[in-house]
Amino acid sequence: MNEATARLLFDVVERLEESIVAREFPAVVAMEGTSRLVLSDPGYLRDPVAAAAFEIGAAEKAQEIGVVRWVLAVPQVWLFKPPSTIAVRPVSDDPLREGEQEAITWMSFDREDGVDYGRVAYVRRPNGEPVFEDPQIFDVGVQPAETMPGFVLLRECLAEDPPY
Repeated sequence: MNEATARLLFDVVERLEESIVAREFPAVVAMEGTSRLVLSDPGYLRDPVAAAAFEIGAAEKAQEIGVVRWVLAVPQVWLFKPPSTIAVRPVSDDPLREGEQEAITWMSFDREDGVDYGRVAYVRRPNGEPVFEDPQIFDVGVQPAETMPGFVLLRECLAEDPPY
């Protein structure tokens, strides 16, 4: 990941961390091109249709600004299933179950550098205050599912004839 994309990642993560502390759980995407644009959607986690609609809208804005890089981040609950499967669900007020971990899931795209995936894990103190780790970049082969945050946005940005 190059320095410009790393700066964008830290900006998006910081914005999302502030939202999580405020007990808000939006998706946040920051894009750079001819201008800088930050979009958020509190309804992203509601269902896959809402998530896809937000990402398609973000792709339209990306086209408008001639995007060169973007980072999309979403708060989720990760469930680790042996041997090497990870499932996710939306953040909720329900207590975590065994094997679950709250995390910010992110995807970055840079026209020169490619795509990176990662997460920012966090735990909660007894009073509910989140304590965030540093962003982690996956350096092993990750096969994102079509439901991975950013997948639709990436597909739309890479399409030769985008539908907009």
